[in-house]
Amino acid sequence: MAKETDIERRWLVIDAAGMPLGRLASRIALILRGKHKPEFTPHVDCGDFVVVINADKVTLSGKKLTDKILYWHTGYPGGLKQLTYGSLIASNPEKAIMLAVRRMLPKNRLGRKMIKKLKVYAGPEHPHAAQKPVPFDLKDLGK
Repeated sequence: MAKETDIERRWLVIDAAGMPLGRLASRIALILRGKHKPEFTPHVDCGDFVVVINADKVTLSGKKLTDKILYWHTGYPGGLKQLTYGSLIASNPEKAIMLAVRRMLPKNRLGRKMIKKLKVYAGPEHPHAAQKPVPFDLKDLGK
């Protein structure tokens, strides 16, 4: 079993250009949990840091850009809000990826700790060069 002190974290850069949102999110969640490592322990945060670039170039299959709707409630009477994924990706593509990944992580304090290791940027630039992130191809996961 892995201990918090024994875990070696890497910084990985993933290019989201042309990738389907769901497949991208599931593989990012797998990396954030640490399931790609042999020392994976379910109750310990074993995952790596993930930097996603080109989030504005993510794709959705079929008619999901117009038919898939994001709902939320403001907490006030009649406060049900909705937004199509096409307009969400056009206005805030980082939020679309963050929501998809967050919903695939555990719904507890461990999941809240894991989502903080995800950094998403709409363009090809990111401010994490000092951490020396390594480009990561999602085909390396064997899926």
